[in-house]
Amino acid sequence: MRSRSLVSTLILTVAAGLTLAVTGSAQAAEPSTFTNPVVWQDFADGDIIRVGDAYYYSASTMHYSPGAPILRSYDLVNWEFAGHSVPRLDFDNAAYDLSGSRAYVKGIWASAFNYRASDSTYYWLGCTEFNRSYVYTATSVGGTWSKRARLPNCYYDAGLLFDGATPYVAYGNGTISVAQLSADLTSQVRAQTVYTTPSSIGTLEGARMYKRGSYYYIWLTRPANGQYVLRSASPWGPYEQRRVLLDLPGPISGGGVPHQGGLVQTQNGDWWYMAFTDAFPGGRMPTLAPITWSSDGWPVLTTVNGRWGATYPRPNLPWRPVTPLVGADDFTGTTLGHQYEWNHNPETSRYAVGNGLRLRTATVTNDLYSARNTLTRRIQGPSSTATIQLDYSAMTDGDRAGLAMLRDSSAWIGIRRDNGVTRVSMTNGLTMNSSWATTGTGTEAAGTNVSGGRIWLRVAADIRPGAGRTATFSYSIDGSTFTPLGPAFTLNNAWQFFMGYRFGVFNYATRALGGAVTVNRFAVTTP
Repeated sequence: MRSRSLVSTLILTVAAGLTLAVTGSAQAAEPSTFTNPVVWQDFADGDIIRVGDAYYYSASTMHYSPGAPILRSYDLVNWEFAGHSVPRLDFDNAAYDLSGSRAYVKGIWASAFNYRASDSTYYWLGCTEFNRSYVYTATSVGGTWSKRARLPNCYYDAGLLFDGATPYVAYGNGTISVAQLSADLTSQVRAQTVYTTPSSIGTLEGARMYKRGSYYYIWLTRPANGQYVLRSASPWGPYEQRRVLLDLPGPISGGGVPHQGGLVQTQNGDWWYMAFTDAFPGGRMPTLAPITWSSDGWPVLTTVNGRWGATYPRPNLPWRPVTPLVGADDFTGTTLGHQYEWNHNPETSRYAVGNGLRLRTATVTNDLYSARNTLTRRIQGPSSTATIQLDYSAMTDGDRAGLAMLRDSSAWIGIRRDNGVTRVSMTNGLTMNSSWATTGTGTEAAGTNVSGGRIWLRVAADIRPGAGRTATFSYSIDGSTFTPLGPAFTLNNAWQFFMGYRFGVFNYATRALGGAVTVNRFAVTTP
């Protein structure tokens, strides 16, 4: 059950009211177009499916846990959190627990998501660390997901097709293969190389596999600026190849070429392509465009004035606003909502929800990147603000707690308690190298003594794609008047970390365990 604050409830009430309005006398209020990106949050490597009148989109999460988030929509434009396919990164490696080692930029990337009608089951399949693949299943998207299989094959950038009840997986980088799995997806029946990418193209990966009519299609990306498709009358080939797009200008100013992702057919028979657009420092944003089919059976992207449209006529589907991806949470439910993911697997005995989010220190370290139980939330673009209300009265000497802009170059605003003195601090200079080892644990750029046991911490982030974007930090002792603290923090817009910046709530010890903080509210708002 997702915990929601009064503000979230009000947002839902307004959304419900809008739904009533557009289905009643105010029918004309329904928009005739939509604007890209349809989700301005970091959800990359997407796989998209339809089950009945609901659409589901699954994405990469690398080292964040739970993994493989699922979004839901009924009109392909309005999306809400629906679940996670991988409840814990249970990949036989203690690095995912931040236990002696770390798993940054490992974990879940370009995985497959699908539904098999014959057994009414959802399936997630992904390769981790290039040497094995895992299968997780559930009978409902928001229900209990469980690990079904560990396969001794890496299905790199997998795409999963159910041809009737028979599972096929398309996968590979440059050399594209197809595997048939056993009916229960616990073993491989057959595998075969079906296509070798010509050197003139470079490389193809990010496979998705479909069947339309009598043809099998493998949808492939040329990272990070092209999209191609293969077609055959047999899953085993031979396959023909066509280019779908190359160097096509995208819809986000300063962003990249939309690519990767997948295709979905609506209940009305229309086809749509949900790609992502590189838009760092924020990440990779889901971007939607219509697909038509040529008379000889090839998919054709609909462009606007020679580019991926910033706007298109909206899908011919009932307009249905859903629970917003932003809003406030006061952690009164029994579990965390699906908008949250931990940095690596959490130590579950060291946190609790119900009367706020209680974070007991779980790690003794001077390095935020090695601290367990940092809770993250995606940043809404093009700019948004995160505010937390923090009760720090139970902190002990040496503890650090607060709100971070978290990536391979990070900064935070928070509380330092040392020698019985409590300071609110803006700390920057937290850095990693290209191997994701810590190269800087941060220094205080500004700070002042505080007392009273309660504080509001705020970060305002500009994540429009490009260099020089910044985040600014402030605090309040009454929840109303905020005081800026420290210099603006310049965000790193390099793509190599893959995941974009996130807001992160943390509490760790530098001397000894025993302290705790309570987050009574976590709000993400847009201008």
